[in-house]
Amino acid sequence: MFLLLPFDSLLVNLLGISLTVLFTLLLVFIIVPAIFGVSFGIRKLYMKTLLKIFAWATLRMERGAKEKNHQLYKPYTNGIIAKDPTSLEEEIKEIRRSGSSKALDNTPEFELSDIFYFCRKGMETIMDDEVTKRFSAEELESWNLLSRTNYNFQYISLRLTVLWGLGVLIRYCFLLPLRIALAFTGISLLVVGTTVVGYLPNGRFKEFLSKHVHLMCYRICVRALTAIITYHDRKNRPRNGGICVANHTSPIDGIILASDGYYAMVGQVHGGLMGVIQRAMVKSCPHVWFERSEVKDRHLVAKRLTEHVQDKSKLPILIFPEGTCINNTSVMMFKKGSFEIGATVYPVAIKYDPQFGDAFWNSSKYGMVTYLLRMMTSWAIVCSVWYLPPMTRETDEDAVQFANRVKSAIARQGGLVDLLWDGGLKREKVKDTFKEEQQKLYSKMIVGNHEDRSRS
Repeated sequence: MFLLLPFDSLLVNLLGISLTVLFTLLLVFIIVPAIFGVSFGIRKLYMKTLLKIFAWATLRMERGAKEKNHQLYKPYTNGIIAKDPTSLEEEIKEIRRSGSSKALDNTPEFELSDIFYFCRKGMETIMDDEVTKRFSAEELESWNLLSRTNYNFQYISLRLTVLWGLGVLIRYCFLLPLRIALAFTGISLLVVGTTVVGYLPNGRFKEFLSKHVHLMCYRICVRALTAIITYHDRKNRPRNGGICVANHTSPIDGIILASDGYYAMVGQVHGGLMGVIQRAMVKSCPHVWFERSEVKDRHLVAKRLTEHVQDKSKLPILIFPEGTCINNTSVMMFKKGSFEIGATVYPVAIKYDPQFGDAFWNSSKYGMVTYLLRMMTSWAIVCSVWYLPPMTRETDEDAVQFANRVKSAIARQGGLVDLLWDGGLKREKVKDTFKEEQQKLYSKMIVGNHEDRSRS
């Protein structure tokens, strides 16, 4: 038999006591409040303390840079080029008017000066592309003690460096293990709970248990990110038989929304751990999972979604119609598929505060594991969620127009830039149709004026 020495026995006892105390604190202050949806205000106090530290660190960094005559980088939040929202025809008229006394209506089909319009647009796009910069992390004006979020991070003073080092220890040695434990607890309870509920006979009791098991587990997972979420206009929360659409920044968008309501998720069937979670979830709740071969079949997808929303007893579907993650500064083109179904649409705007941690997932740069590590070593995830009034498709409106109307409402509420570009440009080249559209506009302007003069 292996005998423990007195010192080893004391060490084991201390370790056991420490783990017991830690688990008790987790249970009392995090897990139980998450189950009942209450908060002791600890996270908000934590957030206010961080804001004061960030403000001091930023002022100290600016003062140190001034003492060393070092110019700090200031991000251009509105772009480096001032652009006026004018049409192609108006701008070419202005170019022709400044170059000669002729107006557009009096000129022949083409003027050499028209080339300058397209040259200028090309140069503007190279210098300040409004699309590709939406696929990189937003640069902060203040420093949040994370070296990955500010170009000005460098040695300024001993006190500031010590503070940064202390922050690293807190984030990696205390917050990270705590968050991993909470995430493991939430995911384990989700798999076990939904599997058990799945064996119950269909009825109101099963539906009640399924909703609350999902809600409880999502709230624990939200606590694993130290997420501080403010929900607005809860009276507009999605209802059964509808479709909830939201702007997309991060894979956690679904968890953020599902911790305040009940949704049927839509997505592709995965393998591994994600596959285990999906199979467990679908046993207790009618989520809509598609096989890899079915995803590209638009008619099949539309049919499955239509069948779901027509059953008013089923939960609202949660969809992110952008189809990819955008850096939370803008909203890009919504795919029209979910707007062709004819169901009531419940728009939701999600806006993250990057001061405490960047929620944006740059999938072309980071894998899922690296992204989750960055999230769990951030200070916190702070965001606001607005539930907008339900919207329906009007009689004289097609699916694309309806999608754009919903997108504009989300962008306006969240303070985001409303862009018409497709988020698929993150991985693909610009389609020829976009180039042809500009060519058609110019051709129509020239040919149209020529035809008008011929008739007269």
